[in-house]
Amino acid sequence: MKFFNLYSDIFITKGYNRILISDLGRNISNLYPVELYELIIELKSTSIDSVLEHYDAESKTIARGYIDHLLEKEYGFITTDDWDTNFLPLSYEYHDYRPISNLFIEVEQLVLPETLIKSIINLGVKHLAVFCKNKVSLQDLIRFDNVFEDTPLEGIEISSVYSTEFSPASFQMLNNRTRRIYHLLFYQCQELPLVENTDYRFMLAFTKERLSINSCGKINMDDFNTNMPKILEAIHHNSCLHKKLGIDIEGNIKNCPAMPKSFGNINEMTIEEVLQENTIQQYWHLNKEEIVVCKDCEFRNVCTDCRAFTECSHENQFGLDISKPLKCGYDPYSNEWSDWSLNPLKQQAIAHYGFEQLRVRE
Repeated sequence: MKFFNLYSDIFITKGYNRILISDLGRNISNLYPVELYELIIELKSTSIDSVLEHYDAESKTIARGYIDHLLEKEYGFITTDDWDTNFLPLSYEYHDYRPISNLFIEVEQLVLPETLIKSIINLGVKHLAVFCKNKVSLQDLIRFDNVFEDTPLEGIEISSVYSTEFSPASFQMLNNRTRRIYHLLFYQCQELPLVENTDYRFMLAFTKERLSINSCGKINMDDFNTNMPKILEAIHHNSCLHKKLGIDIEGNIKNCPAMPKSFGNINEMTIEEVLQENTIQQYWHLNKEEIVVCKDCEFRNVCTDCRAFTECSHENQFGLDISKPLKCGYDPYSNEWSDWSLNPLKQQAIAHYGFEQLRVRE
């Protein structure tokens, strides 16, 4: 008797029509028909021979082909006499001991209040994203990065209006004199600059678009992430808002700067005080299994989600918005992508957010 053993780092997400097999050891995901899921479930409790003997000739050929593919992709292995019990199953528990790990701030200029800097350090914030509504200089960036020298902060992401003062020499200097900036996005570029050297420590991006804080929340496959910590977080928590806080241009403390509900103002209270009230954490634990449509999607555990802009169709018993993200054009029931901004079923929600003139090409 032969037995199929699925490797413990292979995670399967079952959608309405398809499954997503995620190889957490290699950080790769692949799509398959949902019938493969049923076969894998059978093989977990029944020998290969016993499974195949219940199939007709055509189905046996298909099943053998699937098993060969699973072996070829190194999703599992075959043993004789019994399953291999030497490998412990992977724990799907997720732990993040920081009070918050991500902070997203909207600012006019690339400067933060001293009290906020102290809170970022005190809370052990891991990633800081800053959306700046104006131009920044090279010295602004260097100074901002250096503020967090010898602190727990690991990474800084900055979006700002493009300035023509930047040159390849500027970016090289920035590369040499900063440690935490890992992503720079310049928007409102009249002409996209040609940067020949891309061997910087940080990612560099340019766009002609006039971005705003409301430009976030677009769901597309380029942003899907087969990463073990992110998938484990998505299983238990909200993949966008868990352990995350936002501060808008007025200093209002929110789950995300683009969301309407404020839990206080940074000019009147600290982040620590907001966290102690235990109300801003409600959205942290809203995972995709609770969100309409998303719960049937094979991409739900690798997707970014968005609670700031939704279809505004459903709330749960606690008043939390459990609607599908507005800026998602994927239909898990047809497995097709479309331009979400042209979907007639979304027009009421689009009007609600004032996006009537928005046209997005996925």
